[in-house]
Amino acid sequence: MSENAEGELTVLEEGLWTIATRGDRTWMDAHLTDDFVEYGRSGRAYDKQHILDTPVGPFRAELSDLTIAWLSDDIALITYQSMAIYGDEPPMRANRSSIWLRDGGEWRLRFHQGTPYKPGVGG
Repeated sequence: MSENAEGELTVLEEGLWTIATRGDRTWMDAHLTDDFVEYGRSGRAYDKQHILDTPVGPFRAELSDLTIAWLSDDIALITYQSMAIYGDEPPMRANRSSIWLRDGGEWRLRFHQGTPYKPGVGG
């Protein structure tokens, strides 16, 4: 696929980890499919409505090892590792995966999963 599409998807994925966009209900509504599902790092499942209704507190995040695999011309699988820090809490690390669908020229997130990991363990 084109570098342009990969750049756009990278910006969108990073937007999920930026308070300005994650906390913007309109932005999130526009970028999640109506049947969006997330299996969070906690092990809980979330739907689009839950994501839209949950307030976003202050946090910062670092993403690393982001890769994009093309499942078709209009479906991309993004994988990466995240380290999120919420206030004075210890960093929360996870392996992440997202499936983005292109619908009418716009990318929308259909699925996201976070699985806890500890650096240096298993790889």
